Amino acid sequence: MDFSLYFFSANDRASYSERYSFILEATKYIDKNGFKAIWTPERHFQEFGGSFPNPSVLSAALAVITSNVEIRAGSVAFPLHNPIRVAEEWALIDQLSFGRVGLCLATGWHRADFILNPQNYADRRAVTFNGIQMIRDLWAGKTIEFKGVDGQIVPIQTFPRPFRQQIPLWLVHTSNPQTWLKAGELGTNVLTLFDNYDRLKANIINYRNARAQNGFDPDAGIVTLGLHTFISDSDTEVKSLVQEPLQEYLATFLKQRDSDVTLQGESREISQAEKKLLTNLAFEDLYENRSLLGSISKCANLVERLKAIGVNEIAALIDFGVDFQLVLNALPKLTELKTMFQNITTSSNNLKNEISHSAPLNSNNEKLPSLTWYFNR
Repeated sequence: MDFSLYFFSANDRASYSERYSFILEATKYIDKNGFKAIWTPERHFQEFGGSFPNPSVLSAALAVITSNVEIRAGSVAFPLHNPIRVAEEWALIDQLSFGRVGLCLATGWHRADFILNPQNYADRRAVTFNGIQMIRDLWAGKTIEFKGVDGQIVPIQTFPRPFRQQIPLWLVHTSNPQTWLKAGELGTNVLTLFDNYDRLKANIINYRNARAQNGFDPDAGIVTLGLHTFISDSDTEVKSLVQEPLQEYLATFLKQRDSDVTLQGESREISQAEKKLLTNLAFEDLYENRSLLGSISKCANLVERLKAIGVNEIAALIDFGVDFQLVLNALPKLTELKTMFQNITTSSNNLKNEISHSAPLNSNNEKLPSLTWYFNR
């Protein structure tokens, strides 16, 4: 099991200079301590994730202060961009990092984001899926024809040439199982968040089957799972520390839904009291079942279960409102957890037998308020 860091900050009351300094310090730490990668996202026009309008700019900075970790976009909202620019920018970062770039492509979803490229909104999924081969071809140095001024067809080869000829690609998955199948069909990796254990297990099985059916090694596909992370000695201590900032983080996420004019019905009429109830429920579920929040032993149990169903990499999401210095101070505990799984020699069968007797994670069998659209997101 590999471990990475994943940034996706909300409005945490810190200045932007403090936020970027924190990212640089955390990145320097993981570069020296055997982590796999650093992930930075793309977000626009919202507090939630608003520190990250362009992952290529930040990744260029991270590339030159590191020597070991992979530098990954998590992700590029592909339909918002000209694919030529995506290939050019990330090839430059690949040169700066001596071949450590990885790229996750996302379809985008918020209508406001598409002021950057409004003609792509309706067909954003097709644009993204078609872009996979386009990026691969440009990266490999192939010439591709594009439509230019007055409809003239222009053959294009991009520069600079990247350091390595093949770029590792991910597709981001949120709630659509068809995206898992598409990732398998296209031979990409998958970056996802953790919503439900049984659903994740089924999606991974379907993904690996789709890879095999399309001529790709099913076991070579990387499933990267983002998990909110803060590890300390005491479960009680961690829960007390993270509850308020994480509930504010979840509330900030809900705010971005209100500005999307495509939402209709109940999801548009949710009251403030219901939102508070929802954030309380979401926090309890996240803390208990879907995060690396707590002691090493609590978190190790979850990682074991995830490893058993085919998760290859944990992307630890660490910037959700907890004081930056406290987060940096807690990184050695995450390193301890990482080391445990790097040193595991237990066979997969024994591990599965051991895990099968563990207390099961809560599933969706519990009755939740009728705010299912918000809760599932």
